[in-house]
Amino acid sequence: MRLPKDVAQFIKPLLQFFSQIGSPFYINAYPFLAYKSDPEHIDINYALFKKNAVVFDTKTNLHYDNMFDAQIDAGYEVLEKAGFGKMEVIMSETGWALRGDENENEARTYNYNLKKKLAKKKGTPHRPKIKARAYVFALFNDQPLRGTLGCSSLMGVLLMILGSLGLSLLLPPPPFSPLRYEFLAHFAIWFPRILW
Repeated sequence: MRLPKDVAQFIKPLLQFFSQIGSPFYINAYPFLAYKSDPEHIDINYALFKKNAVVFDTKTNLHYDNMFDAQIDAGYEVLEKAGFGKMEVIMSETGWALRGDENENEARTYNYNLKKKLAKKKGTPHRPKIKARAYVFALFNDQPLRGTLGCSSLMGVLLMILGSLGLSLLLPPPPFSPLRYEFLAHFAIWFPRILW
């Protein structure tokens, strides 16, 4: 996997700058979206960190028991081929939609198993000595965002927790007022970063 040539001319100077200041490279990756786009060929257990038939990558000769690790390692592969093999990859956004075509149990399972994985402080098959890091999107369900699956507004972790406790009535129903929405959006972006 390589950077497309038309993108590389813009990305490489940024990667050079990140490398000079010691910044990691952040990616947004959602096993949920990959599974949703091809459920016939992607085992949901692989996407949810559950027991599954391990995937063997013939290009790297590595075995993957979850899609999260495979997505991070894809980022490492791109960086290495672009000449930035020492740069760390961090998942800046990940999560699982609560409603829509997906159900709340899958979201709960994904977030719980992600937390367990991150708590182990281990790396990926390609970079086993660099602890995997990730941030969950998002704390609250927000206003609908335009997207291919229309699921971005259904990723709120706090709403899932409060709902399971029977406390969802404490949150205002959408649509939020612009001022309240702005506060919640900023809080949702930064609060999960405090958790992990």
